[in-house]
Amino acid sequence: MSSTPESVKKLLYSEDFGDRIRGINELRNLSPQDAFALIIPVIQDDNVRVRYAAVSQLDTLGGADLAKSKEVLLDRLYNDPESDVRAAAADAIAGLKMKDAYPDLEKVYNSTDDWLIQFSIVAALGELGDSRGFDLLEKALNSDNTLLQTASISALGELGDNRAIDLLLNFVDNDDWQIRHRLAQALGRLGGEKAQGALQKLTQDKSDAVAEEAKNYVDAGS
Repeated sequence: MSSTPESVKKLLYSEDFGDRIRGINELRNLSPQDAFALIIPVIQDDNVRVRYAAVSQLDTLGGADLAKSKEVLLDRLYNDPESDVRAAAADAIAGLKMKDAYPDLEKVYNSTDDWLIQFSIVAALGELGDSRGFDLLEKALNSDNTLLQTASISALGELGDNRAIDLLLNFVDNDDWQIRHRLAQALGRLGGEKAQGALQKLTQDKSDAVAEEAKNYVDAGS
């Protein structure tokens, strides 16, 4: 049976949260305009799993009305009681390339100690592609949280600002192979003589995964 706006709406307003989750998944079978109109009320659902699923869907559906999407995503970013929903809002903001929301991402990052929210914001900054994020990523890179450091390394590579290379070179000898692996990817994206020199060193890394990743970029750049 194919999905219709009426059948999906019935699921979304069911008392069973499992039905509401199913309804959110079926939104992809509708036109973007119909799906967007139906998903907006669900973002305020009482069930955290439903809110998370709805906010996450805005990454693809939000283009139907960017102004309304920004309004509801910022509301969840600031006000949702659950960290994972706030993190999903940051992800969706980046996915929709809402660069004018960068000041809000920065404000939330600096006002919370919740690592999951901070991690999602850092990861989002690379996809967002706003050069204003460089200083915040440098701050995350210098944190004592390995997950934030790892996310920041990846985001700096995506951001494409060559100022990052000197910051990233400090991690070539890091004890964590996962950080070195992300470092190889970031340096490969950034390119340049300094990056290639570090990648050459990483081709001899004790971790096969790191060495292979670095080799791929060295070969591509030769």
